[in-house]
Amino acid sequence: MSDQNSPATVAGPAESAALASELFAPGVGAQAGPPTTPAPGTGSAGDTPPGAHSHGGPAPTGSPAERFTSNDPDAFPRPTGREEEWRFTPLRRVRALLDGAPSTTRLQWETDLPEGVELTSVPAGDPLLDGLPEPVDRLAALTRVNSDGADVLRIAKEAVLDRPVSLRLSGTGSEDVVWGQLVVEVGQFAQATVVLDHAGLARYSGGVAFLLGDGAQLTVVSVQEWAPGTVHGGQYDAVVGRDASLKQVVVTLGGDLVRLVSNVQYAGPGGSVDLFGLYFADETQHQEHRLWVDHGTPNCRSNVVYKGALQGENARTVWIGDVRIRPAATGTDTYELNRNLVLTDGARADSVPNLEIETGEIVGAGHASATGRFDDEQLFYLCSRGIDAETARRLVVRGFFADVVQHIGIPALQDRLMTTIEARLGALPDLEEQPVEVA
Repeated sequence: MSDQNSPATVAGPAESAALASELFAPGVGAQAGPPTTPAPGTGSAGDTPPGAHSHGGPAPTGSPAERFTSNDPDAFPRPTGREEEWRFTPLRRVRALLDGAPSTTRLQWETDLPEGVELTSVPAGDPLLDGLPEPVDRLAALTRVNSDGADVLRIAKEAVLDRPVSLRLSGTGSEDVVWGQLVVEVGQFAQATVVLDHAGLARYSGGVAFLLGDGAQLTVVSVQEWAPGTVHGGQYDAVVGRDASLKQVVVTLGGDLVRLVSNVQYAGPGGSVDLFGLYFADETQHQEHRLWVDHGTPNCRSNVVYKGALQGENARTVWIGDVRIRPAATGTDTYELNRNLVLTDGARADSVPNLEIETGEIVGAGHASATGRFDDEQLFYLCSRGIDAETARRLVVRGFFADVVQHIGIPALQDRLMTTIEARLGALPDLEEQPVEVA
């Protein structure tokens, strides 16, 4: 750092990126504060219901572990906003999906399939579909019924793919609700990366199931880069076999409302799961990510890291992280982290981590959640190195997301996403004159 009599040294791009990364070492960054959450049934800012940012605190409808599941949509009550799973969601904006009748409109996957991979379809009632994890809410059940079968991506046993599998879904702007179900079967000891890319304008409700055979290794990257006006609801289910490993990276940038539910269960001991997420909400966007990791077998691990940024009036993000360690799940090692960076006034982030431990014979279990604005000390540190304030703010956001993006492992996709994020930051107002209230 320069003294008063020495000119400041201007950092180059590489050094600037390194400085930004330093700011987000463990234990450094925006300080946590309990976020304000909506009153039950309102789905809007205001009052604080029980269980918000509770670290396992009481929930209005009981333990998150007591989840009802069914393939029958009528087994679920029509959401009112008072239900635990719907209390953060603006129901009027998702009503088109919840009320959606069966539709003949379908979106076709654009594919790039390496050798050892095939994409087929199965009809409704196929034994493969009957064996999938059951839906956890009415929307997921409607999706399962109205999809009328499923596309099935099969990766052969012991296949080691030389490039990622690419599936792209592009909305056409139809007013009809589009239903879809995808099953990804990964054979024993196979190694693969699958990219699910969503773009265009649509009203889309989709289910995706990942079935990992014993010893399989799967990386999944799901990108939501929808056009403005899109409403997207989805349930992701993963069943992880013995000694198998899953790395899932969810990136949500576009759309009007995106609500994704990710569920993980272990089919045998030794399973390993990493769930990474990145989301960036602009004004009026609602982005909601719900995670459920069910440890029911011994000696498995899970790690959850989700990071989000918000800017603009009525930008809204919701992150719910539920982890259950059942009595039989001895030797479990689990941790979950959610961090939110609020860039402007009028934006709001809600974060609700829950951890339920039913056995003391574990390796470790914990969680953390933090929501805050730009840290003045971080900006001062960068500016003292000769970086202008606007560039410093961009570097802080880039450094904030960098550790999540690097887990994608596909340089071209990583560069594309960071370019999109930096373009979104072009609308960032002058924060030096605009105080930020942190929800």
